[in-house]
Amino acid sequence: MTNRKLMKGNEAICYGAIAGRCDAFFGYPITPQNEIPELMSTLMPDNGHVCLQAESEVSAINMVYGAASTGKRAMTSSSSPGISLKQEGISYIAAAELPCVIVNVQRGGPGLGNTQAGQADYFQTVKGGGHGDYKVITLAPWSVQECYDFMPLAFDLADEYRGPVAILMDAIIGQMLEAVELHDNFEIVDRPKPWAVTGMRERDHNVVNSLWIDVNVMEEVNLRLQARYREAEKNEVRYAEYKVEDADMVFVAYGCSARVCRTVVDLAREEGIKLGLFRPVSLYPFPSNRIAQITKSGCSFMAVEMSCGQMVEDVRLAVNGASEVLFYGRTGGVVPTPTEILDYVKQVYDIAANPTS
Repeated sequence: MTNRKLMKGNEAICYGAIAGRCDAFFGYPITPQNEIPELMSTLMPDNGHVCLQAESEVSAINMVYGAASTGKRAMTSSSSPGISLKQEGISYIAAAELPCVIVNVQRGGPGLGNTQAGQADYFQTVKGGGHGDYKVITLAPWSVQECYDFMPLAFDLADEYRGPVAILMDAIIGQMLEAVELHDNFEIVDRPKPWAVTGMRERDHNVVNSLWIDVNVMEEVNLRLQARYREAEKNEVRYAEYKVEDADMVFVAYGCSARVCRTVVDLAREEGIKLGLFRPVSLYPFPSNRIAQITKSGCSFMAVEMSCGQMVEDVRLAVNGASEVLFYGRTGGVVPTPTEILDYVKQVYDIAANPTS
């Protein structure tokens, strides 16, 4: 059964959370994600679930910690500076091996920055922005439909790998309006959670903790986490390609930048310039193996980001010197236009053809 509606990406996140059987939402307002806590304040109670505006971002993530400890599907949302405040709690959640979902609608930074679109939280999210050896499975939607579709998947991945899963968006994706099919074609997996703190007397005593004084026990926790990450790297890589097969240069971009790059590919093809687009859907685990395979065609790569260059490092690692990797970025909330990117590509081609000019 489907229900087609026009909505923002932020709103689609909320409907996707309901479809993913979210039990509890804890948030705090910050632009450009305010539609999420606003809409969740209606949708969650209407569906018999918990929604609470915390007194701060720190409180919100620790409320997620508490709800997740009981085995409930819990989530929070924020934007760049707010996510920074949540990082200690995210690290604690990862160490306690608790599933949850965290939505980041990125804005321009650093600092308080502005409320425009940015993509400079890649390092913070994908590399584990808090302390310690942990990682966060990260999905990057490029459409309002994917904002809806990725939420049930995020909750399932969080439960399967017992850790935080991030939806990394940008303000354009969060604020743009598109038609969305509110379908129910999801296979929600109900995994048993014998580790949960439920207050039951008929089972062994459960402890949810992120403090392990014994160094050997702490190492065991880390090794267990790393084993799960290796499983995710084998099984949860996601990507999409557009006209990559015969491309002389392949863009690598996610979110709003990928949408811009797709337009550049079409404009360039009209002029006989063979460009393609590779879109990482999972930023962690990053689709390194597929990028390495594409290098065998002899193409070059260009990472396009709304940052000073973050994902480009993972592209270079994946290419491993087999091809040239270029970078094009705008930052501080500036969104690149298709024309300026195409002009830069033409400049690169001119330099390659006339190295002395």
